[in-house]
Amino acid sequence: MPVARTHCVGLVGVTGRLVEVEADVGPGIAGTHFIGLLDTAISEARGRVRSALINSRFAWPDARVTVSLFPATLPKRGSIFDLAIAIAVLGAAGAVPAQRIAAPTFLGELGLDGRVRPIRGVLPAALAAAEAGVRTVVVPALNAAEAALVPDLTVVPVATLAELVGWLRSGDLHRLPVVADAASLSQDAAHAEHTEHTERAEHAEHGEHPGHPGHAGHSRNGRRIGDASRPFGPYGGGRATPGPDLCDVAGQPMGRKALEVCAAGGHNLWMLGPPGSGKTMLAERLPTLLPPLDQKSALEVSAIHSVAGTLPPGRPLLTRPPFMAPHHSATMAAVVGGGSGGVVRPGTVSLAHRGVLFLDEAPEFATTVLDSLRQPLESGTVTIARAVGAVTFPARFMLVLAANPCPCGLQGTVGHPCKCTPAGRRRYLDRLSGPLLDRVDVKVKIGRATRAELLADRHFVETSATVAERVRLARERAARRLAGTPWRTNAEVSSSALHRDFRLPDAAMAPLHRGLDVGTLSARGLDRVLRISWTIADLTCKDRPGQAETSAALALWLGVD
Repeated sequence: MPVARTHCVGLVGVTGRLVEVEADVGPGIAGTHFIGLLDTAISEARGRVRSALINSRFAWPDARVTVSLFPATLPKRGSIFDLAIAIAVLGAAGAVPAQRIAAPTFLGELGLDGRVRPIRGVLPAALAAAEAGVRTVVVPALNAAEAALVPDLTVVPVATLAELVGWLRSGDLHRLPVVADAASLSQDAAHAEHTEHTERAEHAEHGEHPGHPGHAGHSRNGRRIGDASRPFGPYGGGRATPGPDLCDVAGQPMGRKALEVCAAGGHNLWMLGPPGSGKTMLAERLPTLLPPLDQKSALEVSAIHSVAGTLPPGRPLLTRPPFMAPHHSATMAAVVGGGSGGVVRPGTVSLAHRGVLFLDEAPEFATTVLDSLRQPLESGTVTIARAVGAVTFPARFMLVLAANPCPCGLQGTVGHPCKCTPAGRRRYLDRLSGPLLDRVDVKVKIGRATRAELLADRHFVETSATVAERVRLARERAARRLAGTPWRTNAEVSSSALHRDFRLPDAAMAPLHRGLDVGTLSARGLDRVLRISWTIADLTCKDRPGQAETSAALALWLGVD
């Protein structure tokens, strides 16, 4: 019998590589042999595949079955190869035409009864297949909407092995209940998200907070693929109610202004204040000020959450910036990423890619966890090295730190004397190392507002939609200025470009020169202040920062000193 070949995708982190699956059914002692640097899950596939074929009423070859996964040097992990192995064996046994299984890519896990079960990482796998020139990909029915986000790719969802074999034998796409079209499903998802975002902005302008009805995603033949009806909040998943709004925060005008500056320029933020002053409320409202993700960023973010298994049901495309808030007891592996047994999973820093990472009670985090954030804050990536190799995940996020002024949190509050010793206060805040805080652009003190301040500030609060519009315009100004460069926001501009291409006149630099002379500003701090000043200029519709903008930026940089 001839050798049958088909394809699958091997995932290393969020990067996929096309894998050729070969099966040979030939003479020899009956048995099944797998070749190709496999992990335990793939080695166990011989039992799953054999039972799935028999229970789907297909005969298992009574011969020597050899399955090879090429390239042999690429580590292959997970149950994603089950479906491709089964189809290759059937092709080698003559149960399906070998020429019809050579072009498509097959992704999916098999149940013992022949069901095709959903898997993690379908989106990055489909992206890798499309980049390799594949035009048709077969996926579990529950993963169809996710795979259909890849443009110019025909997605064939299957629920059982039997119906897939029937399609392969006939070659008729209409034999299957759904043939999803990537472009139409992607447009449906984007349209539903855009409509919801617009409606939410309109309601916010009028001070209303109703729930919104949704839009269901459909394929071109009218079959429902996924339910996109649930509102999509800043946490990166479906939410039953609309998300928080900036107008909820009263009595903190400086905190709200700091959020606006950070959202416009992509800057990191540190808030210092007693419990109950509104630090967490402010942090949770930062994503509502950020613009929606563009198509490339949305696919990047969705691919990471697909690998991690955190995509919300029915919402395969994440079009809003994610918001991640790990507990202070989280380990380094949970925050940065890691795993055992050769399986490396993305951590919270990668799940917050293109969004916000919020560390509440930041000094309570382990020092090693806090210091591990320094490298991804600089490079926008995190590399995890294991004995089997290194995996790199994207991790371009906005960091928001919140801390109390002392362990009890009462320092500086009226009527509640602080009982912490000066040494205890120093030890508490010293857990936030200097190199880490040096990578935070905006620092602001958040105090408890009095009743008079709360009542007076109610007349000046703005909705998230109003502030988000200013943020959008500021980012557009920055994008025009940074066109042709690798940077998207002011926070990403390199030091050399700040002092060469975007050099400010001496009059604007005067407050910063004084800070350098007296030692309140370091060389790295100078660059941070310059980036903030460009953001303030963008918010005020100025072509370049002046002395007023650099002075305001310096005040934000030194806010808690």
